[in-house]
Amino acid sequence: MPLFLSLLVIAAFLYLAVATILIWQARDRAERERLSRRLSELTGVEAEAGPLDIVKKHRLSAMPWLNTALGRQRWTKAVDRMLAQADIHAPLGVFVLTSLVLAVFGGVFVEIFTKNTLLAGLAAAALSAAPFWWIRLKRKRRMAHFERQLPEALDLVARALKAGHTFNSGMGMVGQEFGDPIRMEFGKTLEEINFGVTLIEALDNIMDRVDCPDLNFFVVSLKIQTETGGNLAEIVENIASLIRERFKLRGRIRILSAEGRFAALVLTLMPFGVAAAIYASNPGYIGLLFTDPIGRMILWTCGGMMLFGILMMRKMIRIEV
Repeated sequence: MPLFLSLLVIAAFLYLAVATILIWQARDRAERERLSRRLSELTGVEAEAGPLDIVKKHRLSAMPWLNTALGRQRWTKAVDRMLAQADIHAPLGVFVLTSLVLAVFGGVFVEIFTKNTLLAGLAAAALSAAPFWWIRLKRKRRMAHFERQLPEALDLVARALKAGHTFNSGMGMVGQEFGDPIRMEFGKTLEEINFGVTLIEALDNIMDRVDCPDLNFFVVSLKIQTETGGNLAEIVENIASLIRERFKLRGRIRILSAEGRFAALVLTLMPFGVAAAIYASNPGYIGLLFTDPIGRMILWTCGGMMLFGILMMRKMIRIEV
């Protein structure tokens, strides 16, 4: 076991060294390109360029072997989509390798200090999930911001349509008047339409880039309108009004469920608070739970029951609108 841990630590340090070298080389390359552009602007002589490649390429990692390995996995497509929705430009391979390094270092340190293989495994699992948890958190915040911007943006599109502008002009106005993320996403859709992509395909692409149910309502309504006809300005205005009403209902539900959420928080923290108070007053009394085999069994059983109760309370207080 110590030999295996040593090999893992060595592999983690090697990865850190390689990653540092690659980052340094990327910075040097960017600096050289910047200097080359400035020299070409001063001298008026264009720098020699290689063959132009206009094919859009998407790589999961800068390392070919890791890019191939990740490309064969099914779960990478969903995680890569989360990266795009969170507007994270780093490739998936960076987060996969970071997750492995955190798992190795966390598991080794916990094993060294506690001599408990089970705790080391739990620490390694928790730290390996940390990068993906950060991706999910950033994606959630970005999608929430997009959802807050959407009603005002649709109102602007509806007013533009009523004033006689085209739908594309209305989306262009959203890109000029609003900030990110809706400016970026609507701008990408408008660019796709200008480059020859059909409206239906461009709308499907924005639904793939943005995880927002309200946007799905808008896109589906727009698709139906393109096939059956109708007053597009009125449709867009009604969707904006519907989204605002959903926001009001969600806020009302949040107010009504505030007492339940506070009670769930108190019930979740109470066992830990009572255990800390007992440990502060009489450490030997509660220490049996950690030293005695029966005490450890009781501790793990109670921990599992508490986890089940926390999940049940979370299910009860979360009301989807």
